[in-house]
This record gives sequence, C-alpha cells and structure tokens, in this order.
Amino acid sequence: MTKATECRNFVIAGHAGSGKSTLSELMLYKAGAIGRPGTVDAKNTVSDFMADEQERRASIYSTCMNCMWKNNQFFFVDTPGYGEFIGQAAAAVRAADAALVVIDAIDGPQVGTARAWKMTKERRIPRFALVNRLDKERADFKATLEVMRGNHGRSVIIPLYWPVGSGDSFNRVVNVLFDRDIPAEIADDVAECRGLWLDAIAETDDELMMRYLDGEQLGDEEVLAGLKKSIKLGHTIPVFAGSSVKDVGITELMDAIIELFPTPLSYVTVDGAKRKISEDADAIGIVFKSINDPFIGQLTFVRVVSGIFKGDSDVWNLSRPGVKERIGSMFFMNGKSQTAVHEAGPGSIFAIAKLKDTHVGDTISANQNEKALPGITFPAPVMSYAVSAQKSGDDEKIAAGLHKIIECIPTVRLGRDEQTHEVLLSGMGDQQLAIVAKRLKDQFKVEAVLSTPRVPYRETITGAGDGHYRHKKQTGGAGQFAEVSLKISYNDSGYEFSNDVVGGAIPKNFIPAVEKGINDMLERGPLVGCPVERVRVSVYDGKYHPVDSNEMAFRIAGRMAFKEAMGKASPVLLEPIMRVNIHIPDTYMGDITGDLNHKRGRILGMEVEEGMQVVQAEVPLAEMHKYATELRSMTQGRGSFDMNFVRYEPVPPNLAAEISAKHQAESAEEQ
Repeated sequence: MTKATECRNFVIAGHAGSGKSTLSELMLYKAGAIGRPGTVDAKNTVSDFMADEQERRASIYSTCMNCMWKNNQFFFVDTPGYGEFIGQAAAAVRAADAALVVIDAIDGPQVGTARAWKMTKERRIPRFALVNRLDKERADFKATLEVMRGNHGRSVIIPLYWPVGSGDSFNRVVNVLFDRDIPAEIADDVAECRGLWLDAIAETDDELMMRYLDGEQLGDEEVLAGLKKSIKLGHTIPVFAGSSVKDVGITELMDAIIELFPTPLSYVTVDGAKRKISEDADAIGIVFKSINDPFIGQLTFVRVVSGIFKGDSDVWNLSRPGVKERIGSMFFMNGKSQTAVHEAGPGSIFAIAKLKDTHVGDTISANQNEKALPGITFPAPVMSYAVSAQKSGDDEKIAAGLHKIIECIPTVRLGRDEQTHEVLLSGMGDQQLAIVAKRLKDQFKVEAVLSTPRVPYRETITGAGDGHYRHKKQTGGAGQFAEVSLKISYNDSGYEFSNDVVGGAIPKNFIPAVEKGINDMLERGPLVGCPVERVRVSVYDGKYHPVDSNEMAFRIAGRMAFKEAMGKASPVLLEPIMRVNIHIPDTYMGDITGDLNHKRGRILGMEVEEGMQVVQAEVPLAEMHKYATELRSMTQGRGSFDMNFVRYEPVPPNLAAEISAKHQAESAEEQ
C-alpha cells in the first residue's frame, strides 16, 4: 500500500470538449497503467466506457482512475463538462484534495469552466489550471490567460509554465520560476510572471516579505516552500500550459502534481472541522459514487479520508445509525477495469461490491463512534417529465428500474405530485432524462413514456362571497335534508374555518360534516379542479330536520354552499413562480433577456460570477418546462441555469380563461 505522503488525490474538471478525457488517457499511458492511449472518436478511452458515453462521444459520468508516477500514486476522477451532468462533478469535487481545471486555449473559459471554479472554490481546495490544446492553429495562450485574469484577478491567476511556440510549432514549456534558459521571444512575459509569483510567495511569510522588500535574493527552496503555501491557502492559482494530444507539457504537469498538490494528510473537511488525518487513525471515508456493474452488481466508491480500510471487515454507516456493512472484495478502478486490493489508506479511492444500505453522500467507518462527515450537496432538478408505462401493467417494473438507475445519478429524482397525481421524473435537463429512459429500456426491458407534466395550479379569491344551499331529497323511507349558509373571504395566512352558528340552527354534531364538504371543494376548486388556498370560511346559519338530516346531507350542502360563495368572491387561478439564475457568456445577454420577457419573466438583476453573466429572474413554471433545451439552443450549449420555487401568483386573465376552457373540455370528455 502506498504511503499517504506519496499519494495525490485530485479531480479533473472543466468545460466539455476542453480535453479532460484525453488528458486522463495520456497520464495513464505515460505512467504505464495502459498499453496505449485511446481516443474519444475511437470510443476506446478508459474514462468514457459506458455505451451512452461512446454513442455521444462525450463524458456523462465521472470516472475513477489511478496510476503510479515516479513512486507516487495518483487517484483522480475525470468529470463531465456539460451542465446536465453537474452532479457527477459535484460528487467528485467533494472527494478530492485538489482540482485541475482544464481550459481550451481556443475558446477560452466557458460556462463549464465557471462551474468548476465555483464548485472547487466552495469546497476550499487548492486549484490549478491547464491551458490545453495549444497545438491547435487558433490557440492563444496569452488571450486565454487575460480572460482568466479578468475573471479571477491578475494576482491570483499566475502562469507557472509558459509555452514556447504555438500551433504546429508548439514544442515545449518553460518553468517561470526555476528555468534559467528562457527563449528571448518570451523573456518579458516570463519576467512579469516571475515578479507576480515572488510577490505572492513573499506574502506567505513576514520574514520572507522583509527580505524580499530589502532586495535580497530568495533561494529556490524558500521559493518552493512559499509557492506551496500560497497555493494551499488559495491565494494563487498556478497555470500550466500544454497539449494532451501532442504530449507537450504533460510530463511537467505530472511532476508538479507530486511537488505542489497537497497530500491526503492535509485534507480539510467541508465544514472546516479539525480531524486527525493519519494512517493510524480509525478508518473513515465518504461514499461519492455508485454504479451498476453488469457482472458484479452495485459498486460503491469510497474516498478514504483517514485510517486504513481492509477487505473482509465490517464497517458502520455513520449517516444511517445502526447500519452495519460488510466489506468483502475491494478494488482500485481504472474505468471499468478492476484491480483487487486488500487495503486502502488516506487519499485512496476504492470500490466495494454489494453494500446493502449505503448510498452516495454517506460516511462509513470502522469505528461506530466516529462523527459522520458532511454529505454532498447536489443541485435541485430544473426539468421534469410525467412518467407512464407504454404497456399496461408495467408501472411497477418502471418504478423498480428507475429507483435502481437513479441510485447512481443523485441529481435525478423520482416522485409523485400529490396534486396532479402524476409520477414525475426530474433532473437537470432533457438529455439526462432521455438517457435515464434509454437505460430503463436497455437494462430492464421496459419502456416508459415521458410527457410534459401538468402545472400544479392553485385557486383562491380576491373578494368576499355569500353562499347558501338547501339539500333536500325525498325517496321511499327516510329522506335527506340540510341547509347551510356561509361566507368566505380572502385570508393571506391560509385556510381558516369558524363555526358562527347561533341558536342551534345547525346542531354541533353536523358542523364537522359541513367542514368536510368545504374541504372537498378545497381539494378540487371550481375553476380548474385545483386546490383552493388562502380562504376564511364562516358558517353562520342553516336548518336541519330532526329525522331526515344526516352527515352526508350536511356535507353536500356545505360543498355546494362553498361553491356558490366562491363564484361570487372573484375567484382567480394561481400559478407557481420560480426564481431562476441563468449563467451565460456576455454575448448572449440580449437573447436571454428578450426570451425571458417573452416568457412573462421579471428580471431582478444581473451580476458577474466566475467570469460569467448571471441573470436573476422570476418566471412562471408553466414557461420553464422546456427551458433546458431552449437555453442550450440559444447559447450553443454554453449556458446553464438553476431554479427554485418562490411563491404562487395570479395567472393573467386571458391565460386563465384558456386554462379554464381546456379544463372544462377535458371534464366533458371524461363524462
């Protein structure tokens, strides 16, 4: 087992198409972990081994890999760059000690780059950048660098390596701080970067600062120590230069991973809690990934935080009190390839087969009394489909299959809307949900129909109304009689019922039946059959018959009296309003704001976050069902968004009339 001081754990993140998978492949090859590097186009890379990834020629899932480089073991995770699969990246970042953000030297930082910076910044782990694809004709290192500096600050983004040449002539990189043989054509650029580095390094230590200000030359060892400290504190982000296709600058990057990336012994939990991290401590780790292996079954991936996990041993799930699991076989993974191991120490990522009740985000430990680590926060879904079976009787098969699939995709959720009674499959976009449906068909041999879900409208009133109803029915034998008079008014705090009957006009034992009738109407309002809210009801009069009155009669009378009163109280239809944050490059600002106005949206403000424009708006849910697809089309895949429910607001009268007419037509067909 590799010592913790000789282990490096990091995540590779960034925008789609920046070369993350190609870089991962090259590192494995250079380290001797694979015989030859595959390519995305040839569909033979280690990372993109799932069928749907090979079909799309893009990463959809995170992939765990490991290799030995100069007596040090790398554990790293290649992550997808598309926004719909952000959950995979979020989980991988949670399990990492450092982040390598890959940036395309042609297109520069994109929305996927911004997401990676944001996630890793929130995680408070050291960040590094690789400006990749410098062998391409239109690649521009300096222009990419200036955009990055504009996003994050000149004194934060500092190149540690500088490319020599460009395009086909790009052949090597030089170390800004330690290389002495600098080509004349880049000497000025390197000198400027070196000055920024020395300023940043001097700030890490008061004594160094004084010596530096006095003009004293700092030694290489002092510079290296200050460099590591500045990176660890998050004060600076080193930038590397290279080409994963031409294998230029990647050896230098891998060497720097050993030299500059933190060891697992410096791991800090998300909540900042201090914890003894050592190989001698109790074994504790966090589950961050799960997959269904066609041969082994469920594989659970664990990042070891501290201590040593061993095969054929018991562990406790600290996130689920009382749950005890058995670790049988353990594996180090390279894509789908498995290497059996007997133990794993801090920084290691290993897979366990067939755990029964342990899920993504859980903490496992050999010590039942350890404290659980913070879990993983996933973004809320932004799109939903109503799910139904294509064949009658397949509903249970669909539910069972979906539950197994979404166990491995935490950003996809399955639930039931209690108002519309639809089963909803929710996720980060139509592509992700289409993949889930395809896997359901391929793996479980059952087909689901995905359709636009109904909007969960609500109904309320804006005025006051009086309702009266006499229910009288006489058939052979005992009849039915009940009379109810009530008033309703708007009540912002919610539903309120009061019994204001005096003189026994309605006996107290029948009042609950009247309220049940009112509750019937609250569940299915008179406008479009949606729940009624924000109403105060006062029952103030009525009549009864000593023989013919009963609970059913008063329930019916209460229902019809409420319906009459609501019709007089200026009823309105309410729709859910969502708070939406849209992340886009500045180029698309006009298109996005214009589209939001068309969707009846209200723009609340704009700000810049990680180099991207963020448009903040409130938009009716009815306008947002296809927004993931529309945004992708408007921004050529460079935009993303998140949204959350805010409140209900009245539907404009013209739209409310259309919705009501449609509801009445559907009700007539059902009858």
